[in-house]
Amino acid sequence: MAWRGDTGQAFPVYIAVIAGLLFLGFAYFLVGQAALTRNSAQTAADAAALAAAQGAREQLWDGWIAVIHDPGQWDGFLHGVGYTDASACQQAAEFAARNEAALTGDKCVPLASGERGFRVTVSTTGQESHHATASAEAILEPRCTFDPPDTIPDPPESTPDSTPTGPDEGGEEPDGEEPVVGLVCGGEPWVIDLDNPSLPGSEDLFRVRLSD
Repeated sequence: MAWRGDTGQAFPVYIAVIAGLLFLGFAYFLVGQAALTRNSAQTAADAAALAAAQGAREQLWDGWIAVIHDPGQWDGFLHGVGYTDASACQQAAEFAARNEAALTGDKCVPLASGERGFRVTVSTTGQESHHATASAEAILEPRCTFDPPDTIPDPPESTPDSTPTGPDEGGEEPDGEEPVVGLVCGGEPWVIDLDNPSLPGSEDLFRVRLSD
């Protein structure tokens, strides 16, 4: 009857092995859940930082369009000067929320490196018991150069003539504005016809990317 004794001795070992496997499975589950949470936080941080930089890019494009008839004011907008940090960071907060995260810590700040762009820090807000924090940096890189001509035309007067001439009254047609040359974006030259401009888009003016 010795086999019964062997069986009795093997049973605790069997229980220990099962318990060990269950423990390992639970540990792997916790590790996987933590990795997923960290990945979610990083995804949210990346999206928020890119959103801030893209918001700044749209502001710069709008500002450039507003002075398109005055090439003397183009330089700042083309070099990334003229956007509001708070408005761009609001975009970051909105995109973080879409990814179940919220700005935390330093939240959204301009890059300290001197480059144009933002550093954004977020924390996940989902239902998981443990939250993760992540940061990302997005850079706004000018893609255009502007070498203004020797003579830049004056911007048109905004006040109309007090005695406009009708089409049948024999007045002379006003001369159109001279096209503006010297703008190069991504290696492609642009000739801006101020009377009927075909303009680069915001993505032509600036490249937005995550920091390396």
